[in-house]
Amino acid sequence: MNESRVTIDEDDRYSRLKLIGWWDQDRLRESRVLVVGAGALGNEVLKNLALVGIGHITLIDFDVIENSNLSRSVLYRADDRGKPKADVAAHAVRDLNPDVSITSINGNVLTQIGLGLVRSMDLVIGCLDNREARLWVNRMCWKVCTPWIDGGIQEINGVAKVFLPPDGACYECGMTEMDYQLIQLRYSCPLLKREDLLQGKVPTAPTIASIIGGLQVQEALKLLHGIPTDHGSAMVFNGAANQFYKSGYQHREDCLSHETYEPIIESALNHQHSLADVAASLASHDAGAIESLQLDRDLVVSLDCGRCQTSHDVMRTRPEVSMNESVCQTCQEPMAPNMLHVIDVDGPLADQPLANAGVPDNDILQLTTTAGDTLFLQLSPHR
Repeated sequence: MNESRVTIDEDDRYSRLKLIGWWDQDRLRESRVLVVGAGALGNEVLKNLALVGIGHITLIDFDVIENSNLSRSVLYRADDRGKPKADVAAHAVRDLNPDVSITSINGNVLTQIGLGLVRSMDLVIGCLDNREARLWVNRMCWKVCTPWIDGGIQEINGVAKVFLPPDGACYECGMTEMDYQLIQLRYSCPLLKREDLLQGKVPTAPTIASIIGGLQVQEALKLLHGIPTDHGSAMVFNGAANQFYKSGYQHREDCLSHETYEPIIESALNHQHSLADVAASLASHDAGAIESLQLDRDLVVSLDCGRCQTSHDVMRTRPEVSMNESVCQTCQEPMAPNMLHVIDVDGPLADQPLANAGVPDNDILQLTTTAGDTLFLQLSPHR
């Protein structure tokens, strides 16, 4: 009687993982995952992704390491205080598994991630601490149909959610009026961000970060292997009572996140080119001449003081402009932001680099034509 034998290569770091019947290490090595956030939860997610050999990771975080991170973040050490989280975490991932290629971005996901990057990913894992960033990631993923896994922790409780655009319920489908109000509280009356509210810290234990981070990566492994997941729902863990339950979201037909960009035209232009360059490159397109560019991020062109009748040029996206900046240096009164969300091809900004209007690298442009059609043009990364 012949018996099948399993040969274990002790020189292969993934040999035990490969004993799992459905495991495909080659598939994981080819996978591309974007991780948003490198706090306690992000550390656990990155650690797990590195251990299983995810081939290509991109990490974005705008913060630096503080003392409080050292009690909750497995990838940071005391000598790392004051250094960018993204860079330190990426270095630790490389040490943990040299097979992994990881790119770190010291930046804000609200302003510095282009839709083309999100589109190139197999999935996105969110390790965020505020609703505004989650809502933004949700809308980006829906526009380019990239699955994403959200995670949240507080004290010893946590939640993980899987979303599979363009089908089913999304993160915004589960938002309440209170959620929208809390997002607006992050901004002042003239719609500029309040620094004091951004300083809020959420108390968490490292144990719940391990639990939710592990659950997020386990769901990621299922998605990458084509194994069905419970998407459009929340997996909630109550650490005090040791209770785990799932809660489904209802698909909202009027949800603002359910916008998809398709079909998408590839372009050799990048965000250092202008709208005029884009219009010229599409001059022969059947849909007609380019009329305008719809900006995904409101652009603060200037701050205007009604009392002093003065104006200060800004040219930055709304999340990049603080409430403190809006105080007039002459009369100390709040100035009003002059904001723009459309650039016309015959307007004053048409000849400026798209980057000057807040368009990030490798973004996808939403263009309106004279025939009333909408075109989606993906810019190439700027080298």
